[in-house]
Order: sequence, then C-alpha cells, then structure tokens
Amino acid sequence: MRARQSERPVARRAAPRLLLDLWLIARPAIWLVSLIPFYVGHLLATRWLIAGQDACVPPTGACPAELAPVLTGLVVWGPLVWLAVLAVNDAFDLDGDVRNPRKDGAPLVQGRLSVRGAAVAAHVTAAAALLVALTVRPAFALVTLGFLVLGWLYSVPPARLKDRPGFDVATNALGVGALAVLAGWTVVRPIEGFPWIMAVEGVLVATALYIPTTVTDYRADVASGYTTIAVRLGPRGAYRIGLAAWTASCLIAVVLAATGHVFPHRTLWVQAAFAPLLVWLYHRFLGRAREPGEVLHGIIVVSWVFLVPYLVFALMYTGVL
Repeated sequence: MRARQSERPVARRAAPRLLLDLWLIARPAIWLVSLIPFYVGHLLATRWLIAGQDACVPPTGACPAELAPVLTGLVVWGPLVWLAVLAVNDAFDLDGDVRNPRKDGAPLVQGRLSVRGAAVAAHVTAAAALLVALTVRPAFALVTLGFLVLGWLYSVPPARLKDRPGFDVATNALGVGALAVLAGWTVVRPIEGFPWIMAVEGVLVATALYIPTTVTDYRADVASGYTTIAVRLGPRGAYRIGLAAWTASCLIAVVLAATGHVFPHRTLWVQAAFAPLLVWLYHRFLGRAREPGEVLHGIIVVSWVFLVPYLVFALMYTGVL
C-alpha cells in the first residue's frame, strides 16, 4: 500500500513532463510549414481572406462562414499530423541525433522518452488525425493519409526516403508544397476543380526552402552516415537545385499572371517586378550559407519578401483590391 501511495506523486509529476515532451517533439514552430499552404488552399477554394465571412462559393454552396471544418483542419494539419510524423522520425533517427549538437535537448536524446514511447505516440496521433479528418469529408481524410504515409516513408526502414538523395527533397516538397494546399481546398470543397498548377508551384517553393536545411545538417549527416541530397551533391550542388526550383516558381507565377490563369492579370506587374529580386535574394543569402544561423536568416529574408507579391495576389484574388 505504501509503495502505491509513493508512486502517485511520481505519476502526477510524470504526466505534465510527458505532455511537455510530446509538445517538444511536435515542434510547434514547424506547424506554419503546413498551415500556411493550408491557408493558401482554403483561400483558393473560397476567395476569402478570412474564414467566417458571410458568403458562399458557387456552384458548390460551400460557405466560409462554416468555421467548424476549417478549425478542425487546422488542428489536423497542425499538432496532429506533425506529432505523428515527427515522433516516428525521432524514434528512427535516435542514433544520428545523439551526434547532432542541435538535438541535445530532444526528449529521446535526453532519455526522457523511449523509442517505444515515441512510436506509440506516433501511431495514436496518426489514428486520431485520420479519424478527425473523416468528420470533415473523405477527400480531406485521404489527403491527410497521404501526408502521413509520406512522413513515415521518409523515416521508417526499409524505404527511409530521407537517406535516398532526391527522394528526401521530393517527400518534403510534395507533403507541404502540394498536399497541404490540397488539404486547405478539400476542407471546404470537393477535389474537383482544384488548380493543379498551384500544387506544382507549391512543390517548387517547398523544394527551394527545404534544400538549405539539408545543408545545415551536412556535417552531422556525414558523421551519422546519412546520405541526404546535400551529402550526395555537396552543399554547393544542393544549393543549385534549390536556386533552380526557386527560379522556376518565380517564372511560373509570372506566366500565370500574364495569362490570367488562377492569378489575376492585374498581378502581372508585381510578379514581374519581384521575380528577379527574389532570385537575387536567394542567391545572395543562401548561396554561401552553411551554418544554421546563416541558413535560417536567409530563409527568413527570402520568405518575407516572397510574401509581398503573394499578399498582393491574395488581395486581388479575393477582390479586396
């Protein structure tokens, strides 16, 4: 009886610690990586800047005023999918993470959570994400399933796509650049009518912004035996692919604006003006960036400037301007 009584305070202390560790594994700072393209998909589907405006989308009758599906989508594509994907990633990356100084405070590296515990958390959260997504519509749940499958193929042997140069980039780019946009669309509308060129645009942007992160882990990945695209091609070779993807995304935006497809023709002036500036900024801030701080600074700079022409697009697409 005394043993059981003594275990209760430990259990009460352990529960908050476990929740905090799961929060850390889910990495809330990363959620914007999927939530921003999710918002873009929602904007494309509804033509409203803010969910909740009093209007419906012809001819489907989808109403942005119906906030419940959108809020549900944010929960699914924020904490749920990321905990499911990152917990399994941390479980299979533990041997390499112990050699990576950036992962010193990670729950698994510190031993506060076991590999088995992380795997259980990943399975439970993945199931919860799919069940919650099904309450919105089957198409939304199918897109969510696709993201989870990609995330697990990225980390789990024998596929382990993160250790296969090219596939490591493609997995991330497809997940956040295409599926997240599609999720934002399907949360309010059927998949029919989705402008697939925006998925291509999203994949190119995601590729350009993901590749520099492989450069930051270059030394740690070499030491751990991981064969990422930066390890295979070298930091300079990886950068060239990122620059090519970034340049292609800028050119596509200009062409879409020039033809009036998805992009209103009135956005041509801003897309044409910002395209060369964005390419120059990518080269200037990410061309020689190698250290984590340099890469992060470069990504922040190009991302903020990138938002300017897309904010103009959003304002014109929704009729605000």
